[in-house]
Parts: sequence; C-alpha cells; structure tokens
Amino acid sequence: MSKLPSHLHSQRFLDCAAHTVRGQELRSGHKEPRLLSLIECCGEFILGVLATPDAVVSCPVPQLSIPINGHFEIVREAEEALLIDFSVDSCVRIRIKGEKAPELLLELQDDERTHTFFSEVKRAKQQVESKHTNLKTMEPLAPAPPRGPAPIPPQRVNKMASPVVSTVNLPKSTSALPPNLNNSMSTNQTSTENPAQTLAADFGFEENFNHAVKVEEKKNHQNRIVACREPPPVPPLPPRKGSYNPSSPLPLAPVPKDRAVSLQANENSFTTTNKQDSFRSAYDNMDRPLSWCESPTTNSMRQAMFSSQAGQREYLIKHRLGKKEKEYVDIKNFRLFTGTWNVNGQSPDSSLEPWLCCDPEPPDIYALGFQELDLSTEAFFYMDSSKEQLWVDAVKRSLHPKAKYQRIRLIRLVGMMLIVFVNKVYKNHIKEVAAEHVGTGIMGKMGNKGGVAVRFVFHNTSFCFVNSHLAAHVEDFERRNQDYKDICARMTFHLLDYPPLSIVKHDVVIWLGDLNYRLFMYDAAEVKQLIAQNELKKLQEVDQLNIQRQTKRAFTDFMEGEINFIPTYKYDPKTDHWDSSGKCRVPAWCDRILWRGSNVKQLHYRSHMELQTSDHKPISSLFVVGVKVINEQRHKKVFEEIVRIMDRMENDFLPSLSLSRREFTFENVKFRQLQRERFLVTNDGQVPCHFAFIPKLNDSQYCKPWLRAEPSDGFLEPSETLEIYLEVYVSKDSVTLLNCGEDSIEDILVLHLDRGKDYFLTISGNYLPSCFGTSLETLCRMKKPIREIPITKLIDLGEDSYVEKEKSKMNFMMSDGASTEDKPLKIPKEVWILVNHLFSKSCQQEDLFQTPGLQEELQSIIDCLDTSIPESIPGCNHSVAEALLIFLEALPEPVVCYELYHRCLECSHDSRLCKQLISQLPRAHRNVFRYLMAFLKELLKHSHNNNLTASLIATLFASLLIRPPPNMVARQTQQDRQRAIDFILGFLMAGDEE
Repeated sequence: MSKLPSHLHSQRFLDCAAHTVRGQELRSGHKEPRLLSLIECCGEFILGVLATPDAVVSCPVPQLSIPINGHFEIVREAEEALLIDFSVDSCVRIRIKGEKAPELLLELQDDERTHTFFSEVKRAKQQVESKHTNLKTMEPLAPAPPRGPAPIPPQRVNKMASPVVSTVNLPKSTSALPPNLNNSMSTNQTSTENPAQTLAADFGFEENFNHAVKVEEKKNHQNRIVACREPPPVPPLPPRKGSYNPSSPLPLAPVPKDRAVSLQANENSFTTTNKQDSFRSAYDNMDRPLSWCESPTTNSMRQAMFSSQAGQREYLIKHRLGKKEKEYVDIKNFRLFTGTWNVNGQSPDSSLEPWLCCDPEPPDIYALGFQELDLSTEAFFYMDSSKEQLWVDAVKRSLHPKAKYQRIRLIRLVGMMLIVFVNKVYKNHIKEVAAEHVGTGIMGKMGNKGGVAVRFVFHNTSFCFVNSHLAAHVEDFERRNQDYKDICARMTFHLLDYPPLSIVKHDVVIWLGDLNYRLFMYDAAEVKQLIAQNELKKLQEVDQLNIQRQTKRAFTDFMEGEINFIPTYKYDPKTDHWDSSGKCRVPAWCDRILWRGSNVKQLHYRSHMELQTSDHKPISSLFVVGVKVINEQRHKKVFEEIVRIMDRMENDFLPSLSLSRREFTFENVKFRQLQRERFLVTNDGQVPCHFAFIPKLNDSQYCKPWLRAEPSDGFLEPSETLEIYLEVYVSKDSVTLLNCGEDSIEDILVLHLDRGKDYFLTISGNYLPSCFGTSLETLCRMKKPIREIPITKLIDLGEDSYVEKEKSKMNFMMSDGASTEDKPLKIPKEVWILVNHLFSKSCQQEDLFQTPGLQEELQSIIDCLDTSIPESIPGCNHSVAEALLIFLEALPEPVVCYELYHRCLECSHDSRLCKQLISQLPRAHRNVFRYLMAFLKELLKHSHNNNLTASLIATLFASLLIRPPPNMVARQTQQDRQRAIDFILGFLMAGDEE
C-alpha cells in the first residue's frame, strides 16, 4: 500500500473522471466518504481509494493504492451483514481485497455510473490476468535472484489458509439492477445476453440483492452476534504516561470553510454501520478481540496513514495539538439525562413522560438503557425483536416537548438496548459516532448478559455510554465483578484514524444498567422493615456494589451519587408492592448509574415509582457536564506555533528511541492463561516521534496470533517514557498448532520509528500442551494425561490418528486381532470425565449451560485434565459445563466432520438420513456424538429444575458440533444455522431406542 505518485494526481486521476465513483466506507460504526478511481500507469492498473474526496483537487493526500493483480478481489457483501436501521436509498455493498491492503467494505449508489465503473475494473482485471497467462506460457522459468546482504529478520511460516476465490452464479434476472441501467445497456449492445446481467453475475450480485440488503438493514445484527468471551477479563489499566490517548480528541488543522466536509449535514448522518468483522457468528470468529494483533490501524491502514512524511507530520501535529488543548478550548456546560430500566420483557403500557420529562428544562443529550427488552426464545438467540420498535416509539413520544431531538445511535444485544438522542441544535457538533457490544453469557456467546455501548465526540469532549446487564442471583457477586472486567477488557471501538479505543479512554464515561448487585442481608422481612423506617443508609452499608467498589474489585474509578430512593427491585408487576411470589426476593438497588471523568456534576439521582410496567422501577440521573469547546482563533494560533517549531526542529534532528529490554521469555505458557511482560521506551531524541509495531516481510500481522503489544503504537515527546506490555495468550485459534509442534513460542517483533530506524524484539518461551485443541482421534489414543506424553510422541500420535480416522470410516469395530494396548479408547477420557461429572452432579442445576463459569475455576479444570485423570473435577457445575463447551469449540475438527457439513444440512429434515450420516462419521466422532446426545436427552428430563429446553440446547450445541469449514464461515447463512439446529433437535426429540 502506498501513496500515489504526485504525477498520477495531476494526469491520470483528474483526466479520468469517467473512471471514478463516489461512495462511503463502512467501518467501526462509521461512514467515511471515499472516492474510488481506476488508474492506469505503464500498462499496470491501480484501484485508488481516496480518503477525502473534496480535497483531492486542492492538494494530494495519503490514500490507498491497491494493485489490480492476481490477489485483487471485488465481491458483493455477504448476506449476514445485518444493520440496525432501514436504509431507504438504493445502494450496493462491495468488499474489496488486495495485495498488502486492508479489506474494505464500501457502500455505493446502485446506479449506471457505479456499474459502468465495475465494468471497467473487471475489464482491467481480465487484461491483467490475460497478460499474466501469456507471460507464463511464453517465458522460461528463471531462478529467483539471490537476496542481498542486508540482514532480514526471520520470517515465520504462514499457516493461514490461502484466500478462496468466490464462485460466481448467474442470476436469473436483472431485477436487482436499476431500470435505467438495463435500458441504457440494451441499446448499446448487440449481443443477446444482457450485459447488466453478466455484470451482476461477475461481481456476485444476485437477483434479489437490493431486496436482501433492505431486509438486512431492518435487522439488528447485535441480536445474532456476540463477541467471544476470550481472553479472560483483565482489569483495565489506568492511562499510562505518554500513551497516545484520543480520549481528548485531536482537533484537525484549520481547514478553509469552502472545503470543510461535515458528516453531520444530513439527517441520516448518525445512522452508521458497525464494523464488518462483527457480522460473523461469534462461534466462527476468533476468540480474542480484534485488537489482539490485527487492529485495523496496526498494519495496512497504519502504513497508509504514515506512508509519507506529510502523513507522519500531520499526525504529530494533531498529537501536539492534543497536548496543548487547554490553550484553545473553553468549558461550556450542557445538560445530560441518563436513565435505565429493566422492563422484564413487557411492552410499554403507559406514557414514559414521568421518567423522561421530569425536569422543567430539556436536556441537551438523552442516553437511555433498557434490559430484558424481550425474553422470548427468538430474542435470546439473537433474532429480531418486535418489542424494540415499540419501546423506541414510546421513548420518542415522551422526550421533552421543549426541544426537538435527533437520534444519534441505537444498539441492541438481545434484551439490552441503548439509545442516544441529541438536541437538534447541537447535531452538527457530534462526530466520530461508534457502537459496540460484548456478551458475557455462557462462553461469552449467549447475549442475555453483557453490555452495549455508544461513544461519540461532542465539540471536543469524548463521551462513552455503557448499558450492561450483569449476572443474576444474590450469591453471584463475583460473577458480576467478572462481567464488569470482561466488558472493560473486550469493549473496543475501532475508528479509522485512531488506535483502538477502550471504555476508559474517554473524557466522560457513564455506566448504567441492571448491575444486579444485591444486599448482603438475606432476610426479606428485615430489609422491608428497614425500608419502612427509612433506614436506607444502614442497608447501603451491606450493598454489594458499594462493598465491591470500596474493596477495589469492580467499578473502582467510578463515582455514584447518594441514593435517597428505596430499592428498585423487586415488585409485583403492575403494582408498587414488594415481590409476593414464592421466592419472595429481597429488595435491592439492582439498577444503578455511575460515572467517571472531570467536569461532571450530578444534579439529580432518582427512581420513578409512577411506572409500574415491570418488576423493576426505572431510575434516572441528570448531569451537568463541562464540555470542551474550541476557540477557533486561539486554536489557529497554537496550530501555527506548533508548525513553526516542528519546521525548525525537523531540519536539525532525527528521532531516536531507547528500549529498556529487547529479549523476552515466557515460561510454561498454557491454553487460555494470560502472561505479560513489560518494557519501557524512551524518546531520547530532540523531536517528537511516532512508533509502531509493523509486520515483517510477507507477514500480514506484526506478530503471531498468540501475542500482542499494548499499546502497539503511540507518540512520545522528547524525554517522555512509555510503558509497553507484551501479552501472550493461547486461544482456540492458536492452540492446535502449538499442541502438535507446528508452532512454538518464538517470534520477532519489529518496532518501527518514523523517520528513524527499526528495533527488533526477540520473543521466546515454552508451551505446555493441552488436551483442549487436540483432535478426538489423538485423544482416544492417549491413555495418559497429555502432559505426560513427550512432544515427539504427540506428533506420532497425531499422524497415527489420521490413519485411524480414515480406517474407522470403513469399519465399525476394531479387528479382533488388535491388542488391548493398541486399541484406542471409544471416546476421549476428557470428554467422559466432564460429561460424567455433569451427569452425576448437575442434572438438577438451575440455569445449567446458561450461566458462565468462573475464570479461575475454568483454568483449574483445564490444568486438571491436562495433568491427571482425576476422580473429581474442581469448580462449580457451571464452570464444568462451560469447560465442556470450550473443549468442543477448540477441537481442530468438529464432532460432525467438515467434509459432512453440507450433507448434514441437506438431511436435517429427515431423521433416518441424519442417523445414517452419524453412522458414517469416524469412530471417535461417532461415539462422542452419540454419547453427548444421550447425556443431553437425560438433562431434558429434568428441565423443570434446570430450566433447559430442547431449543436452547440444540442452538448452543449445534454451533459447536456442526461447524462450517473455515472457507465457508463467511458464507454461512441463518438458514444454514437453523438447519444445523434442526439436525440436533431431531436427535434430542427422538425416542430412547438407540
């Protein structure tokens, strides 16, 4: 990726207006204007993607230039890209992949110009491929030139699968194309084949594409997708000195008003999309956050941003402007209304004005959180909820009548919804809007618990609102703490021009929701008596949240106002009476609003008893927030001063860094167990500098998948020091290669200094193999714990198990002549140990497979299975249940083998065919499947106690037992998922004859 030569700007780019098309890039909950241009230079074709179309004539700017060659792909967006808001425009979504370039998702107008542009791109690709074919047939093979003497850091073998070229299916008609395109094309072509149809087929546009996009945009993709739970939550670190922290957004250099681009100019500007990576099912995604080592700004995009000295200079200027922010901003107060309500799956049955209009003056911003919006099975499994729109409409009708409001963002994850409005007077001062979600249910995949968040910048102050629903039950306060830490660790916003942003990297954070913390007082009658006597202070002394904050176990840096209202949970619905059910819940302040940040003053903190729809009462908090507003005149003065100083210093000095360490050793690395090492980087030069970890030659990421650096880039002022952590974490995506010895804890990181030299960091260590991530066939051949088997023997077992797998497809039984010593186990001992524990101790367990385990217990269970053959397993039933799910998810090949995936979906409607398919599985896979089905059917016999349903179990286990092949993950549809669920349901609902 590179910046286009300046002569291309003035010649090919501007002269070829017919070969350009405008659109928007969809990334990180944001739409950025883009200009695509097809450029030809010396017989080579380049697809240019310009970041700021309105500035291209005035001055060249850094941009992407993607060569059109054998690595170039342009395809339509996958059908599972589900958005929140319904788009009324006729748009086309395309995905562009290229050599050494980030994958781009673009939205273009579905018109004649766009399709003509596609046609030109296609023609260029065909021309390049034709030229390449001719060269291959005409030119003799020449030996590769020897490498030069320059030292090159070691390169690791790339174990990623090669990209799969999409097959193209011709649509039956061109109904997806605009009529004007069909007419114009037909008049210019003599061929009997409709060229528009051919064009649509070439780029994968099916006949119902436009309709599909509109249907998808009605849906909320967070209902289907939940980010994975791994890695185990790590408490957020306080901001480190010297780290690049965009919580104070960096203002841009002054721009002439006639060229300024305002993304907020139209009414729909706040309706933005989420990053495409989250469109895939959580079971298919990697089980680490995107920022682990492949943040959009850490590799190709960063190379684009800093591909020229001009780009580096611009970012250094923005960094220094941020440091001098106090010299050009004024603090102005704005009113912020926040509210939260657990609505218990009910529909609105009265006006919300007593909640949302309880103040005489209108707020400038509303941020409203809901929990348990929909308790139906469909919502639980991430489907659409009809109640979402009912509550949105009820909120709109009840906003303060003295102001008109614009919706900034809405995000929903199952029953959690967060919606933010701003007074229309200020809508043009809102920018950089993004939304994210984190599920903390079982394995982080069930979205019934977790958090949703919206962030944006208002004037020059960054805001982040988090709405969360944490683990239930009085005794589970540690799970609530874990959920909080999990959300903090995994909630990351990805904006195009910034490194990944965590929750704490914002000026103002408001955390609201049903936090579910109860009282350490278990006598409901005693609690109710103290409430009647207005002894609220005494009750707050035993409030779990207060105690967790005081002991610094959760919400340590957050503040909460004084609570002068009675507990908001639990009431008989439609009344103000305490819970009179058989469980007789102890009243508690489950619903809370906390905040962190400077210039925040709470005016009111209250409950709203008038609303009786739910078993919770809504609460609200009114804040006055001091917002940083830029004084343009002072800002211009500071900007010009910075430019003058940088001009003078850049001519005299080069940047330089010193590192406190360059060699790092990680000993006894284990599956799912985080290890960290730290070192210091110091700017020992005379000028500010920017550093970043960059990929080595031929690598797409700067490190192996089990490693990351935090932060992975940043700015340093002269004499400034920054602490960097190197983190090693083996997830399900990297465990198999480490188990079988194809990978090792060895890597070299390249720390690049702009305008300076590269620094090399050596990573080494040893890995302890795990039964998690090892194939079923290999485990069946192990009579001992995996840690007792030498790595060379493990490799031999892996090779033998492949042969055994192939043989077992043909034979149901071992030959009679096989010795007992050589005969493999029928199922892995690890599966038997986990299932036997659950069968004997957990059938009556309430909310089994619905409540997450504890991370410490999960690690103990994994260690126990790796090092011994235990008679009993440590940890609670929920932890053992989650360990079983993690084991199944980490299998390198699922129980229903990849090669039978399509047949499995095709026969899901016929129980006879399903049984035949299972009989054709390799022996270990066949036995494990039947063993699990027998166990799950037994669990369902106790559903009145464990709250399990066949639908819930089938949905959970189908995504683990029946996984699409890796090259099919992106193309898996909701219909495919439903067929897999039906396949499992057929066995769960069948009789016990087998």
